[in-house]
Amino acid sequence: MGVIKTKGIVIASANSSDNDKVLTILTPDLGKISAFYKGAKKSKTASLNSSEYLSFSDLVLYKSPNDNYSINNAETIEVFYNLRVDIDKLNYATAISKMVYDVTEENIPSYDILQLFLNTLYVISETDKNLDLVFSVFQIRLLAILGFLPQIDRCINCDEPMVEEMEEFYFSIKDDGVKCKTCQKLDKSIIRLSKASFSAIVYALSCDAKKLYSFELPQDDIDELKVFTKLYTTQKLDKEYNVIKM
Repeated sequence: MGVIKTKGIVIASANSSDNDKVLTILTPDLGKISAFYKGAKKSKTASLNSSEYLSFSDLVLYKSPNDNYSINNAETIEVFYNLRVDIDKLNYATAISKMVYDVTEENIPSYDILQLFLNTLYVISETDKNLDLVFSVFQIRLLAILGFLPQIDRCINCDEPMVEEMEEFYFSIKDDGVKCKTCQKLDKSIIRLSKASFSAIVYALSCDAKKLYSFELPQDDIDELKVFTKLYTTQKLDKEYNVIKM
């Protein structure tokens, strides 16, 4: 109970009255919370931005005896302005936000997910990075944070090592790992991946968080990676996430 200082990003918002809102906020230490924001819609200060979708802020919260949160004060850190003026960027950010909403819970610290979310929003907002590549890499890294780490160094069936000289790799969606050329033949869930696409997956799973988006791929490999991540994410989260195309 009492006053809590934290940071958080708005991942959903609902009107509570003519002037008030109930915000769903992702925080690093409290996880996903719902917080009542009195006067959010009539504020004439910078705090108005802090109640908007995908706004990241310093927050002063009050937790009541019945474990309900209210916002005493909010100071905006980042609003990701370019997402609000570019419909394509906003649509990708919205798809990512929906995933984050679904996989986070209250009272479960979410530092790694929040860091990934903020870094990804920044890349979408402030760069011209291919949006399909960003979305695919985000999904791979998010699943890794959630504990879905596929076997990628050797065949999941016979244990044959994967070597850099290989030009084509075979990933089993069903068995959650790569298979050698022989073992993949009877697996109908196999996704064939080019060397570049497979290397992107390996990199996304293991690189430093700050360098996650520091590479490029040819369009054919991006398209291949997009198919892989859609199937893999759907299989792991039991839900399909699509970006609205305008």
